[in-house]
Amino acid sequence: MKKKMTTYQIAVTALLAAVTCILGPIAVPVGPVPISLTNLVIYFAIYLLGTRMGTVSYLVYLLIGAAGLPVFSGYSGGLMKLAGPTGGYLIGFIPMAILSGICLERSHGRKWFAALGMAFGTLVAYMLGTVWFVVLMKCGVWYALTVCVFPFVIGDAVKIVLALLIGSMLRASLQKAGLLKILPGERSEPAK
Repeated sequence: MKKKMTTYQIAVTALLAAVTCILGPIAVPVGPVPISLTNLVIYFAIYLLGTRMGTVSYLVYLLIGAAGLPVFSGYSGGLMKLAGPTGGYLIGFIPMAILSGICLERSHGRKWFAALGMAFGTLVAYMLGTVWFVVLMKCGVWYALTVCVFPFVIGDAVKIVLALLIGSMLRASLQKAGLLKILPGERSEPAK
């Protein structure tokens, strides 16, 4: 039996794809890979939509960027950006959303478990992006880590904490308003 998408899911999926399009291009250049807020929006998407629709929200953003609209970091877009040295990180956000979402849905209100899931998902995105970067740039792994991963670890940890704090409050508010169903084992108020 197929599940029908609710009006809420469609609206929030489109809204979060739009928010990603707005925040994704805003980037702080720190080397070949800029700091952006894309992964923070993905964390919020999985909080508000769950794994499947949160990932769909990000895929819509990727398709918009692949079509050439300037929604990727530095107001760039197109297939060349996805095929370029930093494209692996953009692609790596797909499994990050899936893994983070699965852990969040199974966390039963335990923020530490959700945080581990987000950290693991981010690690997978780092790995995929770094391998992609090494292959395309024909450089060493250590160089790729020093320019593509190490500068981002603290910032991404802060994004995970923000997502845990703000995402759980948003989720609890939407559940209280009856706009979001409570998952099995989840409390209607934010977990401590």
